[in-house]
Amino acid sequence: METRRIIEFPMDKRPRKKPRLTWDMPPPLPPPKVLPAIYCGQEFANGGISNFLYPNNMFYGGFPRYGSPPWRPDDKDGHYVFSIGENLTPRYRILSKMGEGTFGQVLECFDNEKQEVVAIKIVRSINKYREAAMIEIDVLQRLVRHDVGRARCVQIRNWFDYRNHICIVFERLGPSLYDFLRKNSYRSFPVDLVRELGRQILESVAFMHDLQLIHTDLKPENILLVSSECIKVPDYKFLSRSTKNGSYFKNLPKSSAIKLIDFGSTTFENQDHSYVVSTRHYRAPEVILGLGWNHPCDLWSVGCILVELFSGRALFQTHENLEHLAMMERVLGPFPQHMVLRADHRAEKYFRRGARLNWPDGATSRESLRAVWKLPCLPNLIMQHVDHSAGDLIDLLQGLLRYDPAGRLTAREALRHPFFIRDHRRFGYPL
Repeated sequence: METRRIIEFPMDKRPRKKPRLTWDMPPPLPPPKVLPAIYCGQEFANGGISNFLYPNNMFYGGFPRYGSPPWRPDDKDGHYVFSIGENLTPRYRILSKMGEGTFGQVLECFDNEKQEVVAIKIVRSINKYREAAMIEIDVLQRLVRHDVGRARCVQIRNWFDYRNHICIVFERLGPSLYDFLRKNSYRSFPVDLVRELGRQILESVAFMHDLQLIHTDLKPENILLVSSECIKVPDYKFLSRSTKNGSYFKNLPKSSAIKLIDFGSTTFENQDHSYVVSTRHYRAPEVILGLGWNHPCDLWSVGCILVELFSGRALFQTHENLEHLAMMERVLGPFPQHMVLRADHRAEKYFRRGARLNWPDGATSRESLRAVWKLPCLPNLIMQHVDHSAGDLIDLLQGLLRYDPAGRLTAREALRHPFFIRDHRRFGYPL
């Protein structure tokens, strides 16, 4: 983070000209319709998932057959053990480690055949994770067949089974929205950028729902910027007062283009639904109350994400169900009685005699009480961070964060909301 003071213009004035960012420009024309490309890999050739029997000389495309490193055992948790610079099959050279999760690791690799940098998800050599990876490949194949413009979801390039690890090859994208916020000291995005990001998230969710798919794990970590490029701009919230570290600048993405990732938890509508889905902070109330869930749980997550983007902080920062429900009531008001009365037996303990939330009596600590009481109601929260468009944004979020999933906005309905329809675009956005 750059720490020098601004000397180019007075402290109480904004610059006469600002750099034009991609998301300041009018929306681009839709891409021309083209036939889906045929991707490398056996699974794309026959249109289905088959047992991948590798290696063969055709797959290697002329590269040395025995270019892989010597075999070594996995670590105690089933993760693939590697060294930077060695090969992952003769085709892919490992450049760096990009991340790690419960599923396995993501490595940045160079594709010797295509001469491009890719991201490879290497799944742990444990049966349940291998099975989940095969389901994810099925989902990814369905998405790539229908996403003609390739603008909504991360693109699968290939997949293979390597030393008992399912490996999924993706296009290389930029940082996640969460990583961008974190590295930018959790400084919020301007509302005009939130509008462009929100529009794309909802378009992606609508696309998945049209295919009868439910993502179930939408969060800023699973939304990636297409480009890593950013631009440093003055942070006017800090210009009127002195800061300890002199951080008068913040970074903004140069382009708002994003894509959804991580379809390991994606569920087909006709599949059996597990009891609990979604990462805690973005989990819908019907999931916590055990009322069953469907497509609307994704829209609740979108609402939480939008709040985080314009405020810089997660809306519900909690790790416990009762506190989570109390936070919801603090921000959104009391739960509808019909939802409370239908709550699953596992959720009955959160209510007094099945009627009112057992709060604050059920609080586990004073810190928990403070965490709930410091939250403002939704309109006040929005107006703390947003100047223009606040009214439309409040109305949109009240529709996305509606307790009853039957009354919650769908992705298509949200896209038709005035927040996205009205022309709020300005040449200079408020920072």
